[in-house]
Amino acid sequence: MLTKLFFCFMEIGLMSIGGGYVAMPLIQSQTVTRYHWLTMGEFADLVTIAEMTPGPIGINAATFVGMRLSGIPGAIVASLGFITPSTVIVSLLALLYTRYKHMPALKAVLKSLKPVVVAMIASAGIKLFLQVAFGGEAASFAHVDYAGLILFASALVVLRKWKPSPILVLLLCGVAGLGLGLLGIY
Repeated sequence: MLTKLFFCFMEIGLMSIGGGYVAMPLIQSQTVTRYHWLTMGEFADLVTIAEMTPGPIGINAATFVGMRLSGIPGAIVASLGFITPSTVIVSLLALLYTRYKHMPALKAVLKSLKPVVVAMIASAGIKLFLQVAFGGEAASFAHVDYAGLILFASALVVLRKWKPSPILVLLLCGVAGLGLGLLGIY
């Protein structure tokens, strides 16, 4: 299992060009679809926990999956698997960029990666929204989580209109969810 964890997260780390949010659909594909280590609901919880804990979301997710599957050794191995490709690639890119930063070909490659990164982040966001709001990837109004949708819409409006700290919005939504849970609504 440790070897499988290392190579799984090394593959994710190798393909995560653009940061942790780009890694989320890859982590979902590997842990939910390919290996069946997590359910989609557990993956949604993983994203929430990885987002809330300090540090990069991708490494937090790798640590969470590794810990869940194999305890502390799994957390260490999955985390190392995730960061190894980045460490090697960034070191090589830093060397190449300092030498060739004025080449038009390099500028074109970097420019072409931006839309791909946005598409991957949007894909992860849409999948998570469908999971939270409708209980799966197929939008079905039979299992709509209205309290979750109201919290989502409220958080979105507050973040876009008043631009408060996202941490404050997370805390307030958590308190609201706790309150709704204690009232038996959520």
